[in-house]
Amino acid sequence: QVQLVESGGGLVQAGGSLRLSCAASGRTSSSVAMGWFRQVPGKEREFVATITWSGGSKYYADSIEGRFTISRDTTKNTVYLRMNSLKPEDTAVYYCAASTYYSGTYSSPGRYDYWGQGTQVTVSS
Repeated sequence: QVQLVESGGGLVQAGGSLRLSCAASGRTSSSVAMGWFRQVPGKEREFVATITWSGGSKYYADSIEGRFTISRDTTKNTVYLRMNSLKPEDTAVYYCAASTYYSGTYSSPGRYDYWGQGTQVTVSS
């Protein structure tokens, strides 16, 4: 089992920045990649970004438009999502997830085995 705890969400004005953190514990060695997703009520969970633990390969959703940066600290088993130039449409609950799959796409929620509880991000206009 892998436990994930997100933090760093909050209320920010449009144009502002936030940094989300996701601390992993437990059998972290089984995790191959980490991802960030977001969800608003009534909509499906949306892929935001992913990074592999080994090598740090990154992939982003097109909707992010270069505003977000995913990174990891392997010494702390922590993944970050730096969000700049935030827009009201970025408002959502942001979830961290861990995947044990060695291949395939990491942009689908179905590829992830463990999920955090989510952290709310609200961007005011």
